[in-house]
Amino acid sequence: MAEADYILVGSGINGLVCAAMLALKGRKVLLLEREDRIGGCIRTEAITAPGFVHDVMATTFVLFVTSPAFAVLGPELEQRGLAFAQSEVPTGVLRPDGAHLVLTRTRETNRAAFAAQAAGDGDAFDREMALFGHNAGLVFSVLGGRLWSAAMLRTMVREVWTRGPRGFAAFLGETLTSGRAHLEGRYASSLVRDLFAPWVLHTGLGPESAFSGEMLKVIGFALEAAGAPIVKGGAQSLLDAFARLIRDKGGIIETGADVAGVTRDAKGRANGVTLADGRRHAARHGVICSTAPEQLYRRLLGGKDLPAEIDDGLARYRYGKGNMQVHYALDRPPQWRGPGLANVALLHLTPGLDGVSKACNEAERGMLPAVPTICVGQPTALDPSRAPAGKAVLWLQLPEMPRTIKGDAAGTIAAPDDGRWTPDIREAYADRVEAILAHHIDGFGESVIARRAYSPADLEAMNVNLIGGDPYGGFCGMDQFFLWRPFKSTVNHRTPVPNLYHIGAATHPGPGLGGGSGYLLAKALS
Repeated sequence: MAEADYILVGSGINGLVCAAMLALKGRKVLLLEREDRIGGCIRTEAITAPGFVHDVMATTFVLFVTSPAFAVLGPELEQRGLAFAQSEVPTGVLRPDGAHLVLTRTRETNRAAFAAQAAGDGDAFDREMALFGHNAGLVFSVLGGRLWSAAMLRTMVREVWTRGPRGFAAFLGETLTSGRAHLEGRYASSLVRDLFAPWVLHTGLGPESAFSGEMLKVIGFALEAAGAPIVKGGAQSLLDAFARLIRDKGGIIETGADVAGVTRDAKGRANGVTLADGRRHAARHGVICSTAPEQLYRRLLGGKDLPAEIDDGLARYRYGKGNMQVHYALDRPPQWRGPGLANVALLHLTPGLDGVSKACNEAERGMLPAVPTICVGQPTALDPSRAPAGKAVLWLQLPEMPRTIKGDAAGTIAAPDDGRWTPDIREAYADRVEAILAHHIDGFGESVIARRAYSPADLEAMNVNLIGGDPYGGFCGMDQFFLWRPFKSTVNHRTPVPNLYHIGAATHPGPGLGGGSGYLLAKALS
């Protein structure tokens, strides 16, 4: 039996951040991971052909490099081999008619490009970013702070005093604006709207969702300031740096350690865990679980004798859309028909704002979207080491897939009787995606060495916390976010069991690679 100050269950970005920060404080940590490797949604493998390196799920780390966690851990991780590759063109959009637009990391370039699409759009973007910069302190304090705390109360009181009650109410009302309302109310050019519209999907929302307009401002601000960096050599290098840091500070990491339950002492306090193989580990100060709510309360706590508000919260908890990943090994870099797209880090292929809305609605109704929103990452444009010389990899994410299939909006793929994804459906849908790529890339079919696709069901099989292939830890709508994530009764990262804590995408501040919940909890624990 191993004993630690804190036991952490789950080694996604939040578990890693929490473990590393506690270890830096001199706490003895034991990090347990049920899979054969650490990382959760951070996973690097040679899945297509020899010499081609793919980040299977997460690949872009803008939220991490701009996070408070990185401000603390970055120097330590860099000393242990972490380095990022960057592009001056973080994102762009490409429509079926070939019209395209990119966002660079230079404000004047962006102003000129947007102004060329419609008079006033460049100035509108400049005003929006300046206004967001003015409000950034408050926005990021809410997105990344402990909501139930004296510090947050002081922040709110100060803001009400500074802005005045009506001014503060106006600010809050503006943050609730949907992505569609924000884009249509600010920009005359449909192409400028289309550039930003797909990004709401990366926040677990849709273009008609409340608060999605504010998230578009956050994303635009972050991409322009910090780009869309990837880890040199593959995201595994980030995991390796975390592992070295935790171990250097006396922590222990154990993979293949399937935690079956949380143990409690005579007073009901969490005091350790039992593993599926019968072993037990003790924790002097607490157990920290980076898991989906169902995993924590139904599996690790047995689902028995839970407070009524937890039972109710579990019954009402909603998961979001599934994701799909498609990876390519190519014998040459993609020859885009549109100029200026070769160095775009993340390029969205979509009919635009209405296309994103349509595909999102289809997925939410259980339909395979007729025309999906395709996020195309070009890792080898930023980091040539990901492929043999002269060759390339593509990283594709489809962020609007049904968890359970009821039908096909295009009417060409038969829905399964049980609604489950099958390998045949996955490959048929990947063919639909490939046809869209071939429409935009000269000779694409001839350049493909290998393809590897992952359906929402495949993603859940790799990570038990991705319920239905949802990588966002649950629907991110306002009724299940901020003070109400994961449940209406939630207070920060505490659970009803003393000394048992809950972090991860299902907890505030939600999903992403910023490690926010792990950072907040580690900072709060003595």
